[in-house]
Amino acid sequence: MLNIAIVAGGDSGEYEISIGSGRQVELHLDRTRFRPFLVIIKGDCWEYSHEGKNYPVDKNDFSLTIDGEKTRFSAVFNAIHGTPGENGKLQGYFDMLGIPYTSCDLTTSALTFNKGFCKAVVASDGRVNLAKSLHLYRNDAPAAGEVLKHLSLPLFVKPNNGGSSVGMSKVNVAEELDAALQRAFREDNEILAEEYISGRELTCGVLRSRGEIIALPVTEVISKKEFFDYEAKYTDGLAQEVVPADVPDETARECRNISKFLYQRLNCKGVVRFDYILHDGRFYFLEVNTVPGLSAASIVPKMAKAYGWSMTELFSRLLDEILPKE
Repeated sequence: MLNIAIVAGGDSGEYEISIGSGRQVELHLDRTRFRPFLVIIKGDCWEYSHEGKNYPVDKNDFSLTIDGEKTRFSAVFNAIHGTPGENGKLQGYFDMLGIPYTSCDLTTSALTFNKGFCKAVVASDGRVNLAKSLHLYRNDAPAAGEVLKHLSLPLFVKPNNGGSSVGMSKVNVAEELDAALQRAFREDNEILAEEYISGRELTCGVLRSRGEIIALPVTEVISKKEFFDYEAKYTDGLAQEVVPADVPDETARECRNISKFLYQRLNCKGVVRFDYILHDGRFYFLEVNTVPGLSAASIVPKMAKAYGWSMTELFSRLLDEILPKE
């Protein structure tokens, strides 16, 4: 029986979503092989709770002492969306301790968490389409009028580092841009302004398992709001996920192939989710989620189910990929 730490929580607006993901991993982990420990991280407080008692994590070696006995971990299942679990900070810590973890490594996590830098790498190959965008910094941010000299309305304004569409706005008229810039800058010192592309929103989960890169069924996200914002993502009834997406086989195959290409291009590990807009038969890359939601309502578990996997099998495959081979 292997001890597995499931880290959840974090220091971003996705804290509660991450807790939900962590609890689902804890619930569905194969108890015949793994002994799960849900470790909640919030700032400097790293704790495991059991039977009403809290046990602090010893950060010197990422261990727990329970009833006088030290517990060490064979691996970490990373379920933290946002900082510090999705931007490379925890990855560097675990690398120094030599503890394997289920998500992308430090370099890939840091790169993909920065939307502007990630888009630059994706665009450098020339194979994948992207919307026109500007990467803006708080200390050198142009006025709204300057932004509109480079980008056409409508456009999206969002924090450059972050997820779940926290701080994101759609700008339809010039008079809305100042407020959108301010809103995004409240969440991050860097923001992204990006031209809006109309079309269908499609997403594809990818993982490596047993020597093969597997693209899960393509899913369409249909929001009842103007766009798929935080409220639409996490409020029942405001969005619909169609798994698999109702698209021609050739379209779904192209989406899976692009996603597998990007998985390799960005040196991803674990399960990640690539988001696109399908416009006039062409895919436009939006972003990659390197620690996607794993709660009961999240998209990746629905993809896995459509592929024929239970959540237990999905989580086992992710752990098997990082654990030493017997």
